[in-house]
Amino acid sequence: MNIRKKVLPKTIGDGLSMLFFLIIIPLIYWFELWIVLPDLFEAGSPLYICHFIFGNFIMINIVGNYTYAVMCDTSTRPVIMSISKAKVKDGWRFCSSCEAVSPPRSWHCQICNTCILKRDHHCVFTGCCVGYLNHRYFLMLVFYIFIGATYSFYYNNYFIWSKLVFEFPLSIIKIIFPLAIFIFGFDDSWEQFYLMLYIISVVGMLFTGALFIYHIRLVCNGTVAYEKDKNISKYNIGWKDNIKDVLGKRWYVCWLLPYIKSDLLHNGLFWSTVGSWKDNSKHR
Repeated sequence: MNIRKKVLPKTIGDGLSMLFFLIIIPLIYWFELWIVLPDLFEAGSPLYICHFIFGNFIMINIVGNYTYAVMCDTSTRPVIMSISKAKVKDGWRFCSSCEAVSPPRSWHCQICNTCILKRDHHCVFTGCCVGYLNHRYFLMLVFYIFIGATYSFYYNNYFIWSKLVFEFPLSIIKIIFPLAIFIFGFDDSWEQFYLMLYIISVVGMLFTGALFIYHIRLVCNGTVAYEKDKNISKYNIGWKDNIKDVLGKRWYVCWLLPYIKSDLLHNGLFWSTVGSWKDNSKHR
C-alpha cells in the first residue's frame, strides 16, 4: 500500500469534520460499552462478555478502516511514473493541474490537488478522496459505523428512556436540540449528555445507512459517483467482478477485518469493459 505523505486536512471544513469524527467515535464507544452495557447486563455474565467482544470487534473495524482510508495514497502520482508512453491508450488525457497524463476513470480533485485513481468523491470525514486503492476501506468504514449505530440504537432505547422523565414541551426541545441544550448550559446533567450521544448515534445510523445503500449500489453496478452522473456504464463487468474490483479477490472474507489482504482485479490504470468482460467470460 502506498502511504500518503500529507494526511493533515487541507480545508477548514475537512478539519472540523475530521475533528468531530475523531471525538464522537471514542465517545460513543465509551458510552455504549462502559455506560449502557453495564446498566443492562451484569458485568461478567455471558451476555455481557458477548456484547463487549462484539462491540470491540466493531470498534476495531471502524478504527482500522478509517486509518487505512486516510493513510492510503490513491492518487496517480506513485504509479503514473512507472507507465511507459507505449502503454498509454485511448481514454488517457493530459491534466493541466498535475502536468501529467491521467488514466481513464481518474479525475482531478481541487482539494487534494492531484488526480485520483478511479475517483469516487472527496470525503470530508477522512480529509481525502475515496479512490481505487482506498474504496474498500471507505465502504467498510461506512458499513461498520452503520452496524454499530443500529446495534447501539436497539439497546440505547432501553437505557435512555428508563433514565428520562418526559415533560412536555421541554423534553421535545431537549430531543430536537440536544447539543445546544447541553453546550449552552440549559441542562448540563449526565442524562442530557447521554441523550445527546443517543441522538447523534441515531442520526449516524440513518446517515450511514443511506450512504451505504447508495455506495453499494454504485459498486454492484461497476460505477463511481461521477460515472453515475454522466451515465457511464461501460465498466460494468458483472456484479461479482464489480465487487471484487472494490473489495478484492478475497471479497468473501476481507470484510471481516481491514488487515486481511485482498488483491484488486486491476491496477487502477487499465480497465476491463463490458465488451472485454463478455469476451473473457466465454473462456471461463
